[in-house]
Amino acid sequence: MTKQSHTTIGAVIVAAGMSSRMGDFKPMLNIGAISIAQRIVATLRQAGAQHIVVVTGFNADALERHLSGKGLVFLRNSNYETTDMFTSAKIGLAYLQNKCDAMLFTPVDIPLFTCDTVRTLINTQCDIAIPVCEQSEGHPILIASHLVPALVNWSGEGGLRDAIKALNVNICHVPVRDAGILHDADTPQDYQALLDYHNRQLARTEIKVTLSRELPFFDEKTAMLLALIRETGSVSIACKRMQISYSTGWNKIRRLESQTKSEVLTRVQGGAGGGGSHLTPEGHRLLKAYYQYVADIKDYAASRYDAYFGDDL
Repeated sequence: MTKQSHTTIGAVIVAAGMSSRMGDFKPMLNIGAISIAQRIVATLRQAGAQHIVVVTGFNADALERHLSGKGLVFLRNSNYETTDMFTSAKIGLAYLQNKCDAMLFTPVDIPLFTCDTVRTLINTQCDIAIPVCEQSEGHPILIASHLVPALVNWSGEGGLRDAIKALNVNICHVPVRDAGILHDADTPQDYQALLDYHNRQLARTEIKVTLSRELPFFDEKTAMLLALIRETGSVSIACKRMQISYSTGWNKIRRLESQTKSEVLTRVQGGAGGGGSHLTPEGHRLLKAYYQYVADIKDYAASRYDAYFGDDL
């Protein structure tokens, strides 16, 4: 199996805009059986992104409900009407900078890049990797986490690409055979072109890993819950960020602990120093092992796809 040069991968999807040129709310328009936003999330997750942030703004409540239950973190750009996409990008990048080795960035209206393209970017040894098809740059862009502080603090004119150029670091332009990196959905005509392109695409593998004993006890939602508790020190805040109820979160934790016969959280009662919840050493170990196990399974499945379906699909 191919080992990734960047071991922990995050992703930022910016979906705060008002879709004014489209005349409809782009993230929730369908491409096939799923929406534009759902398609991007599925591709990033399949490619190995462990922490996915969606930055919302316009129509935020509806979009967050639409994507709830997918193990995502939602952050809001409350000034979406007066700020540009780079402002939203900074919100997501700043959140992820200490949580992963590298992160992928894409606006929500470029949904048709492939899982293979994302894996190719991840497997580079570059601090900045930009996919190129037909001599044009596209999305997503891979950014090493150690560059994020400089990007977030950049105050020059222009967007993310201008900020990247100002870093004066080596930028890898990665050739890919994937026109999906270029197709956006700014206008109704663009959206129709997306649909036409989608209908010509190959099938893809989608894998969800659940660990079970007498009952299922560990899946991607449980992993995200633990990761957010580790970050925030609060079950309540973690549940809110995942758009699940507090009782649902605790039910997941209790089932995990009962099936593994181990304590994954330590609970500290409130007081002068405040209360909270933190992962135990066993909780940390289980979370790390699950993420690596899923990454290895997905790598193997991708490596075997063509042998079984290459000629048919």
